[in-house]
Amino acid sequence: MGAAEDDEPPSKRVKVSSGQSVDISDGTFVRDPVSCSLSDSMARPLALQGDDEVVGTKGVVKKVEFVRIITEALYSLGYKKTGANLEEESGIPLHSSVINLFVQQILDGKWDESLNTLKKFSLVDEKIVKLASFVILEQKFFELLDKEKVMDALKTLRTEISPLCVNSDRVHQLSSCVISPSEQVLAGVSGQGIVRVKSRTNLLEELQRLLPPTVMIPEKRLVHLVEQALDLQLDACRFHNSVVGEMSLLTDHQCGRDHIPSQTMQILREHNDEVWFLQFSHNGKYLASSSADYSVIVWEVKLDGRVCLKHQLTGHQRAVSYISWSPDDHQLLTCGVEEVVRRWDVESGECIHTYMKNGLGLISCGWAADGKRIFCGVTDKSISMWDLEGKELEGWKGHRTMRISDLGITSDGKHIVSVCKEDMIVIVEWESKVEKVIQEDQEITSFVLSTDNKYVLVGLSNQEIHLWNIEGMIKLTAKYKGHKRSRFVVRSCFGGLDQAFIASGSEDSQVYIWHRGSGELVGALAGHSGTVNCVSWNPANHHMLASASDDRTIRIWGLDRVNMNQHGTVSNGVNCSNGRSCKSEMQKGKCVMLE
Repeated sequence: MGAAEDDEPPSKRVKVSSGQSVDISDGTFVRDPVSCSLSDSMARPLALQGDDEVVGTKGVVKKVEFVRIITEALYSLGYKKTGANLEEESGIPLHSSVINLFVQQILDGKWDESLNTLKKFSLVDEKIVKLASFVILEQKFFELLDKEKVMDALKTLRTEISPLCVNSDRVHQLSSCVISPSEQVLAGVSGQGIVRVKSRTNLLEELQRLLPPTVMIPEKRLVHLVEQALDLQLDACRFHNSVVGEMSLLTDHQCGRDHIPSQTMQILREHNDEVWFLQFSHNGKYLASSSADYSVIVWEVKLDGRVCLKHQLTGHQRAVSYISWSPDDHQLLTCGVEEVVRRWDVESGECIHTYMKNGLGLISCGWAADGKRIFCGVTDKSISMWDLEGKELEGWKGHRTMRISDLGITSDGKHIVSVCKEDMIVIVEWESKVEKVIQEDQEITSFVLSTDNKYVLVGLSNQEIHLWNIEGMIKLTAKYKGHKRSRFVVRSCFGGLDQAFIASGSEDSQVYIWHRGSGELVGALAGHSGTVNCVSWNPANHHMLASASDDRTIRIWGLDRVNMNQHGTVSNGVNCSNGRSCKSEMQKGKCVMLE
């Protein structure tokens, strides 16, 4: 088991000359082991003169730690001489002498010596010591097998690895490598299969991840901190709504208001009465709207951003108040007010099936995740599930109110969400019937699920919108205020990049937009002349928002900076559905952006 006979081939060995740093090919450098002191304690950071000194205006960045992560970054980037010069000039070594000795012992395959040095670290957590010992001895085991020293490997397994009582499953896998000659030179039995014995530099990387950062600085720590800072800047940016191409470290990230839809791009006038509901398809290629004129219109979003009429769907005998797209966007469910639910083929515009219950009306609809079943809210306060041919498969009594038509089905198909009382939303796991509830202290007027199934956005009678996290424990995470609601149902939605924004209709004829994380109101879009009943944000185009109003129109909102020329007029005036230029009408649609 001697150290010399366990050495890697000469090409992988690195000799240390006095006073020189050593390149081990992965950016890790060690100092001359001759100068190492085994009395150094690794239970705390390096004890250096002035290690309490701080840099920066906040007084929280320790100079010693800052210099060490800069040194590590220099080495990892390949600037070996510069890293060594920084250590020498600052007097702050990247690692202590005992760590440098430990690294060299690992590289030289001096397993017993490295285990003894590991104990000198004075680590408080004995579990970490055992795990680190395990991976060192595992490397020793495989290198012995690689040299066909089977009995020595077996002895290491029995007398050194097994007594650690760590990872018994892995110990059994190691045993199989001794028994089966075909596996003698193989290691790393995992869910991904078997890989060859790892290099000693890879072993060092694994140990680096196991040991506390006060002992060995995590690899590329400075880069990680910078990435964290950039992510925090993105999260804090209240207008961030575009995929970032490049971010500069020289300036703070900040988006302008022109990243938020704020300019009326089109006004759609095909409905003959108030427009109550609208929703983009999952792929963003279509928009469906419903009206008090008993009709539903399917609009197509062209590649250039124009929205054009595709089908006008007729057949309902009452106003249509709810729409739901199938998971594949090939079909559409529409629901009349306490009437029937109709299923339409989007491509042809034909009604495929009508769903009804004798003596009862249907007031909401939604799709199961597999697209083979539908759910409907019924006027007897129940929820029914049908197959596509109209056979009722199951029902839940008492899980909804008559007043609120909203119905949510999670995209994984496991939960149904419904308003069960005026101030309560129930989330039902429909197979186990286990329920969770959202309890409000105001009357609920509407709600909508986020596409990731983690949040429910709840509109209330007191002119507030609440964001609830329903993943795990139910928790209220944000409140949004500013819009007007006193008599009608006005619906809100998630939208923008990573659904970072909340938009809502309002009785003052405006569309309100908030930053989801901060709750800050970032915009109020003016242009409609009646209550804005519903809004929908295109999931495939973060810069397209649609709003439906009592003024019988739908407005498509886009970006100022793309569609306005230097004179403030529309440079490419697109046409409305009636074929007339929208240029003059778009100029009437203005945006009041808040400072």
